[in-house]
Amino acid sequence: MQLTRRDFVKQGAMVSAMAARQSRAVRASASQPSTRVNFNVPADACDCHTHIFGDPALFPFAPGRTYTPESASVDEMRKLHRALHIGRVVIVHPSVYGTDNACTLEAMRQLAPNARGVAVIDDRISEAALGEMDRNGIRGVRINLATAGQTDPDVGRRRFEAAVERIRNRKWHIQMYTQLSVIEAMQKEIAASPVPVVFDHFGGAQAAPGLAQQGFDVLLDLVRTGRAYVKLSAPYRSSNAAPDYADMGPLAQALIRANVHRVLWGTDWPHPDTSQVSGRKPTDISPLRQIDDGRVFNQFALWAPDAGDRKTILVDNPGLLYGFAAS
Repeated sequence: MQLTRRDFVKQGAMVSAMAARQSRAVRASASQPSTRVNFNVPADACDCHTHIFGDPALFPFAPGRTYTPESASVDEMRKLHRALHIGRVVIVHPSVYGTDNACTLEAMRQLAPNARGVAVIDDRISEAALGEMDRNGIRGVRINLATAGQTDPDVGRRRFEAAVERIRNRKWHIQMYTQLSVIEAMQKEIAASPVPVVFDHFGGAQAAPGLAQQGFDVLLDLVRTGRAYVKLSAPYRSSNAAPDYADMGPLAQALIRANVHRVLWGTDWPHPDTSQVSGRKPTDISPLRQIDDGRVFNQFALWAPDAGDRKTILVDNPGLLYGFAAS
């Protein structure tokens, strides 16, 4: 059968569409700021919450992952931080790699000496491997309950106690991604922890219920007494008020007032969509969220209007916690 010109065009379009879909599975589409930063960012400011998603051919995803992200490269991260005037970064190992920290460690190597990392480990990792991680800039271990939808405080306690035992003799911290109800239930363990504790993403507090939501008073108390740090990060996970998420302001300001020396800031770039969507399998590509980090960073300046407080949050606190050299 002879193909007409129209058939060739149609066939070419189909091939192009298929190639685009295949490319999307391995090519990053991570967001970049479209709004200029409108305040003076102090030198050596640190983005304390980012992820890198490498080429799956080089860094395979864990079979038991709950989602599959698009790629997000070190070069794209550099571009982001140039736009935000950020000089330092903390790369948090994402759940999609399980306990294989190779992608995070390689990204840290490329960004050295201005990068630190938070790893995910299990009880099989050797002390020698932990020592090697330490030499390469790892400064903490992450307990991620939220991505898997785990809300049982007993599970949190067991994982927390195991992490404490593994790192108590190192200058590391435990980073937890969970919700307020788990923090409230674990208040005693967290307050007594021999290592620092850091809570991701406003500790799971939500914008709509405001300051009176159950468990937020416990988070404030842990921050006020210096027993925990909290990250003002990923406000879109707690708010529907895009694109600024200005309704997170009361929560952010309450945490800063409680103890500015226990507050950190981070983008959560490249903004992976970890939500469970009907019909989407864990192995299906979950597109990265398109967040204007410039616009969100400008909101941070409204939450912390004092330049001294901003330096404390962006420079001094991460410098101490993650072991960056003094400015």
